[in-house]
Amino acid sequence: MRLNIISIALCAASLCRAEIDPRNFDTSVRPQDDFYQYAVGTWLKNSTIPSDHDSWGSAYQVNDRNQAILHDIVEKAEAAKDPGFIEKLVGDLYYSGMDEATVASAGVTPLKPEFDRIAAIQSPSDLPAEVGRLQRIGVGVCLVFGSEQDPKDSAMVIAGMGQGGLGLPDRDYYLRDDDASKKLRDKYVAHVGRMLVLAGDSPADAQAEAKSVMSLETALAKGSKSASDLRDPVANYHKMALADLGKLSPHFDWSPFFASVGLGAPASLDVGQPEFVQALDAQVAGAPIADWRAYLRWHLIHDNARFLSDPFVNENFSFFGTALYGVPVMRGRSKRVISLIDESVGEALGQLYVAQAFPPEAKARMLALVLNIKAALRERIEHLEWMDEPTRAAALKKLDAMGVKIGYPDKWIDYSTLVIDRGPYVLNILRANEFATKRDLAKIGKPTDRTEWQMTPPTVNAYYDPPMNEIVFPAGFLQPPFFDATVDDAVNYGAVGAIIGHEMTHGFDDEGRQFDSKGNLADWWTPESAKRFKERAAGIIRQFGAYVGAGGVHVNGELTQGENIADLGGLKLSFAALTKALGDGPQPKIGGFTPQQRFFLSFANDWREKQRPESEQVQMNTDPHAPSRFRVNGPLSNLDEFAAAFNVPEGAPMRRSAADRVSIW
Repeated sequence: MRLNIISIALCAASLCRAEIDPRNFDTSVRPQDDFYQYAVGTWLKNSTIPSDHDSWGSAYQVNDRNQAILHDIVEKAEAAKDPGFIEKLVGDLYYSGMDEATVASAGVTPLKPEFDRIAAIQSPSDLPAEVGRLQRIGVGVCLVFGSEQDPKDSAMVIAGMGQGGLGLPDRDYYLRDDDASKKLRDKYVAHVGRMLVLAGDSPADAQAEAKSVMSLETALAKGSKSASDLRDPVANYHKMALADLGKLSPHFDWSPFFASVGLGAPASLDVGQPEFVQALDAQVAGAPIADWRAYLRWHLIHDNARFLSDPFVNENFSFFGTALYGVPVMRGRSKRVISLIDESVGEALGQLYVAQAFPPEAKARMLALVLNIKAALRERIEHLEWMDEPTRAAALKKLDAMGVKIGYPDKWIDYSTLVIDRGPYVLNILRANEFATKRDLAKIGKPTDRTEWQMTPPTVNAYYDPPMNEIVFPAGFLQPPFFDATVDDAVNYGAVGAIIGHEMTHGFDDEGRQFDSKGNLADWWTPESAKRFKERAAGIIRQFGAYVGAGGVHVNGELTQGENIADLGGLKLSFAALTKALGDGPQPKIGGFTPQQRFFLSFANDWREKQRPESEQVQMNTDPHAPSRFRVNGPLSNLDEFAAAFNVPEGAPMRRSAADRVSIW
């Protein structure tokens, strides 16, 4: 449900506003033929992806400015003579991450107690406790486990588990038979072997262990659902008693797992993918215990490689940076450490960021935009010709109940029990992980805390949360070029306005529409309205499934349908809100363009992006977001409003035929 803006770039001072830059245009292309190329073609031609990035685009301006602010914050915190608790927490973690000499001399030694625990495993009965131990310190072995809002009782938090435990990005990387996938798997096995050698294994042992890891992970992948199938919330909800979990997995004793992870045995839990639990159980029963030791050892190294000495960092990057995403050069150390601080103690860092970068008046201006676009969605729902009255009433009830969070939490995470010092970097990270696990599991069995956030304040992203029925915009995102009070309404509505509408529409996309006004997984649609929605959604699936990206890979129309529905709806809603804001008076041109044209140019410019082919292929294999060029041209080719703004004739590439044109929200 997230916007999926990826991070970090260089920002020229002249670009740090949301104004439309005509130097980006490619006027050799007509808007009616390829609007994305017309709006940003010259920028695409002249821009170069920095060597330490997999992609490059306008969103990176925002993250770069945030990085500069955060760098100043952490350096001041590190050097402070009499810091407060939050400054000391952030400063000490930054110091330990930047202390290259200590990290280098320690090597993998700080992980020795964990290696010893794994080495002590002698039988399958020993596995559950160690799996729980590793989960507790943030190592993602075997499955995903934690707290979740009960999808059918969103007021309460329950335990939940689901498929996981893979080293490659998605289960399909293990299952595809094409040559490229086979070569990547060979590279992965070689990488696992090299990492195990760095950890002290002999080359021969490491090679054999790496093959065992691949075998075990492939078995888990075969028991996993596809990314598309995971989008169905009904099919991925299986609340059951603990005894029933035991029947699914008779060879995995859950009592020592729960005790080791730090949780009393729950009375019930949501098992998202029961078939995966059965596949895991089969491997517990059938795979040699030596294979399990290799698997656990590998994941301990893999999940902590970024915090170890340079040989581990470099080997990790050689595969997951270069081989997988095509990035030739690693980011500088300070940027990597700051990112890890945000991951580990993001609300501590966020408090310092907000005080410096997000004034109260910005929150007020953003809220006004949200309310205007919410009013546009209300009007759309009230007049939808395909929705019947009972469904319409329920949809309006859900919209009225939709929450809005802007900038930063009203209540910050209390880090007072977390110990961070200037000792080994990896041990600080493990303690931060254990703190996060303990805090997460403590929610189980308690009422939902609706003040919590899923993203940190400096994050350049936004999201809609179905069980919370809320849209959330971190302060880090609410910066130019997405949000800028110094430019005309058309530019702001085309930029942040379209994203506000995007997130609101997620409440009514293929997945979000299955949750009611309280965030419960409940069917509030009449059969006829549901049928009409699915017919329209099928048009989106067909449209985007026909687009072909890097390496000849088709966009997965099923996987991306929610984001594509949200893009289309977000544009329509924000344009309607702009139309109302402009009123009936004269609308002067700016830079030779009408407000309506500037709206669409602003939208396209905010999605300008260059991406390495390897990175795009990973995105198309795993990500519910289509590549940027399709996210611009795809929805625009459905919009009558766009066709009117640029006089796009019937039959032009940017004007889909009337029979194929999609309109949902």
